[in-house]
Amino acid sequence: MLTPRIRARRRARRPGGEINMTPILDMTFLLLIAFIITFPALQSGIDVRLPTAGKGDSLKADEPTVVTVNADGRIFIGKDEVTDEELSERLTAIVKANPEAVAHIRGDETQSYGRIMDVIKILHAARLTRFSLVTKTE
Repeated sequence: MLTPRIRARRRARRPGGEINMTPILDMTFLLLIAFIITFPALQSGIDVRLPTAGKGDSLKADEPTVVTVNADGRIFIGKDEVTDEELSERLTAIVKANPEAVAHIRGDETQSYGRIMDVIKILHAARLTRFSLVTKTE
């Protein structure tokens, strides 16, 4: 028969069944930070300086067409550079495929208002009337 003192010593010598969570949590937070930093870089595409605007409701769309006007006045759909005529043709094809198509216009803040309006006129001519001007929030 074992005394209570001997039983307590045997229990104290048994290896614990606990898992050290510190390395797992460290790795999880490291991956989270890496995704937070890299996700905006994957989203942006062509490098432009967006003008600042107040906070507002964001557009809820599946996959909007991104039209970018850079500082030189060149136009891009996604990452492909296009002329005004090519923009009109491609937008017309997009609207034929999906009448509810949405476009996001990203214009460099140094670009003139007239050039952005030219792009908006092309959108209207292609019957793509659901669009938004992308800005960065304050």
